[in-house]
Amino acid sequence: MNPRELVAGSFQAALSAANPLVIVPPHLPRPPAGRTLVVGAGKAAAAMAAAVEAGWPADAPLEGVVITRYGHGLPLERIRVVEAGHPVPDEAGEAAAREILERTRALGPDDLLLAVVSGGGSSLLSLPVAGVAMADLKAVTRDLLASGAPIQDMNTIRKHLSVIQGGRLALASPARVLALVISDVTGDDPTHIASGPCSPDPTTFADALQILERYRVRPPASIASLLARGAAGEVPESPKPGSPGFERVETRVIATAHASLMAAAAYLQGRGVTPLVLGDSVTGESREVAKVHGAIARQIAQHAHPFRPPVAIISGGETTVTVRGQGKGGRCSEFLLSLAIDLAGMPRAWALAADTDGIDGAESNAGAIVAPDTLARAAALGLDARKMLDDNDGFGFFGAVGDLVVTGPTRTNVNDYRVVLVQ
Repeated sequence: MNPRELVAGSFQAALSAANPLVIVPPHLPRPPAGRTLVVGAGKAAAAMAAAVEAGWPADAPLEGVVITRYGHGLPLERIRVVEAGHPVPDEAGEAAAREILERTRALGPDDLLLAVVSGGGSSLLSLPVAGVAMADLKAVTRDLLASGAPIQDMNTIRKHLSVIQGGRLALASPARVLALVISDVTGDDPTHIASGPCSPDPTTFADALQILERYRVRPPASIASLLARGAAGEVPESPKPGSPGFERVETRVIATAHASLMAAAAYLQGRGVTPLVLGDSVTGESREVAKVHGAIARQIAQHAHPFRPPVAIISGGETTVTVRGQGKGGRCSEFLLSLAIDLAGMPRAWALAADTDGIDGAESNAGAIVAPDTLARAAALGLDARKMLDDNDGFGFFGAVGDLVVTGPTRTNVNDYRVVLVQ
């Protein structure tokens, strides 16, 4: 098998391990005595809802509404799918989140709230508190996205601007709650996935203020005022661990980056390649993380250490990009452009990085591929790789050389997948 097919095949193996149509059905409960309301948000929400519909008894009541990103929906029969804005929230998500909260509040103790939660839900399930307009929430979200703040920090702020996240959805009615969660965050803590609509929130208003200060984000006046009043004890905090009501809430994380990395490792090992898994919690600036992967690749190529080639260096986790340029691209294309420069055309080295949701940043690609001749082909086209990296234009670079990976919506999300193959 040629190296391009090997790295692409390993990515498909990682995706298959997080396929909602496969992983959701084993976790479906028996229907309750009363109604079952399916709610949820995230890039996998439509596929998760489809899996619920397919596995639910035809004679048992089932209804619901889930929110997913534009272009990620599916036509369902019993559960309504709403498409909304991501990564910046919009009014469509706000209206659907309000409907979800109202329908949840109407449930009784004999009913079941079945929540299907996945990455991307933080922006999709946006219902800001009174006094914070959607325009202000959009503004602070854009600034946070450009600041380089990790997703956990972003979600700390979001939870303190929401009437539905940070555990509030689960406590909105006396119904039993089962949350099925596909993790896209380092550590797989449900409080950070879609800003934890069914999970208690250990963070505080004071934490949110410190994060804004740390990343030099100046929020709109309405948000600054709310967070300051919250830190002063004038606004109720989000539900904390041990709060009454969570004893009837069960949360199951049913897909993780780790499981997908292990599936990719098994795929490669079955084809004679030794996998070197760095873990599912590799974070930091994308361009700096790339240099570490490059250093390991050179160690393997030059010294056959810690393993003799062929070796595949595999990692997951969400890196960050501090935006300073005007180019297009996401975490994965930034990582790969930096890696290509670092490897400098190293023979027999190939790499792929892609977001498992099919969207790298806000572009149309999942990621891209680096080959030994990537820089040479780019130079022949008159492209300056270093200049394009400085402009955060990984999408433009790999689009020009024809090495974008385009999958379309995968309807799952277990964070980024990276593989560097040294033959």
